[in-house]
Amino acid sequence: MTQLLKLKSVMDITGVSRSHIYALAKQGLFPKPVKLTERSSAWVASEVQEWIESRISARDGEVA
Repeated sequence: MTQLLKLKSVMDITGVSRSHIYALAKQGLFPKPVKLTERSSAWVASEVQEWIESRISARDGEVA
């Protein structure tokens, strides 16, 4: 089952601010949110985890 994360959870997990998350997503550097309703969005948990892992790999000099 696909798990979705609300913005607060994404911010807590990544340590990245709201505005920076949206800026990175707009640039294609962070997963884009899924629109749930007119006023609600969420992120696919596995995509956020993959982004975190890619940052760790980049830190360690690994090629993704």
